Amino acid sequence: MEFAMTEKNKHLNDPLNKDFVSTEDGNVQFLILHNDEIHTFDYVIESLIDVCQHEPEQAEQCALIAHYKGQCDVRKGTRDTLSPMREGLTERGLTATID
Repeated sequence: MEFAMTEKNKHLNDPLNKDFVSTEDGNVQFLILHNDEIHTFDYVIESLIDVCQHEPEQAEQCALIAHYKGQCDVRKGTRDTLSPMREGLTERGLTATID
């Protein structure tokens, strides 16, 4: 999946940004949080903060997107980087996949 470079997402290519992902190897993947209708928003938000190192506002937005759209890309990176986060979320009973 490719996205157009805009001023809004230009910071994602800044190596000093904590969300920076090198795309040189072409193996960028996404950690997807799926809506489950079981857990509370507070629980999901807390899990995203603890496991994915989200800021509270970012975690809240991801929880809302997953609720209303059925899923949300919560992190991007290599499979090696995302696998422990996926495991952390699934250990908390949340449904997460890597695509």
